[in-house]
Amino acid sequence: MNTEVGARITLKNVLFLTDFSEASEAALPFALAIAREYGATVHALHVLTPTSYLYTVPDPTLEIIEAQERSVRAEMQRVEAQLYGLPHEAMIERGIAVWPTIERALKDHDIDLIILGTHGRTGAKKLLLGSVAEEIFRRSNVPVFTIGPGVRSGTSNGARFQCVLFATDFTPESLAATPYAVSLAQENQALLLLMHVIQVREQRKEQALIESSAAEVLHKLGELVSKDADLWCHPETVVDYGDPAEKILEVAKRRGADLIVLGVRDAASRLGAATHLERATAHKVVAHAACPILTFRG
Repeated sequence: MNTEVGARITLKNVLFLTDFSEASEAALPFALAIAREYGATVHALHVLTPTSYLYTVPDPTLEIIEAQERSVRAEMQRVEAQLYGLPHEAMIERGIAVWPTIERALKDHDIDLIILGTHGRTGAKKLLLGSVAEEIFRRSNVPVFTIGPGVRSGTSNGARFQCVLFATDFTPESLAATPYAVSLAQENQALLLLMHVIQVREQRKEQALIESSAAEVLHKLGELVSKDADLWCHPETVVDYGDPAEKILEVAKRRGADLIVLGVRDAASRLGAATHLERATAHKVVAHAACPILTFRG
C-alpha cells in the first residue's frame, strides 16, 4: 500500500483470512469491494491447525481428520465461487499456529492489506478470528482491515468511505497510521475527523488547566495534516474527555463514521503505558465499532 501523503493508495495484493464463520462471511463483501475498487488480487487463506480438530473432537481419528479436511475444501470452494470474476487464488495451509503461516503468505504474495472478520469473543476458547485477530494486527507489517461483530451486513458500500475517523494519542505508534487516514480521506473525498481523548483520572481538575490542555491538543491535531493536502473538506478536530475506547465509539456513531483508523503498538509493547491505543482500547474499539477498523502497527 502506497502511504505517501497526497498519493493515491495502491493495492495489488489483498489477503482475505477466513475460518468460514459468520464473521468471515461478513468480511467477504468488503474484500470483494476493495479488490474491485483498487484492481487487486484476492488471496483467500484458511489456516488448518491442530486446534481446529481439538475444538470439535477431543481425540480425533484419522477418519475424522480427513472428514474435517474435506469439509474445509468444500467451504473454500464456496468462498472461491464468490471471488469469480476477480483475480484470486484460494489457499488452505496447514500449520502448528496461525501467525507463522500468515507471515509466510505476506512475504510470498507481497501482500499490501489483510482483511478479516472477528467475532470479538472473550471466552477461553477463541477461534481463529477471535484472539488471533489481535495477534495479527499487532504483528502485521501491513495494514489490517478488521470487520467486527458490530458491523451490519450489507454496509460495504463498494469500499467507499464518507467519514474517516482517525484517533491518536500522539505516540509514534499511533501517529504512524496518519498517512493511511489522510490518504483514504483524499481517495474517497471523505470528511476526516482527527480525534484525541484526554483521560481525566482525578475527580477535580482546574478548569483553566483542562482548557489549556484542550487548546494544545487541538493545535497538535491541526498540524497532522498539511495545508496543501487535497482533501474534500477541511479536517475537523475532536477533543473529548473520559475513557478513550468509549469516546472513540461514541463519536464514530454520532458522526456516522464508516471507517476508523488506529495506529497500534506491536505485540511486545502492548502492555505499556495506559493510553487510548493500548491493548484493551484497540480490542474494545474493534469488537464494538459499527464500522470497519483499519489498524497499522507503528
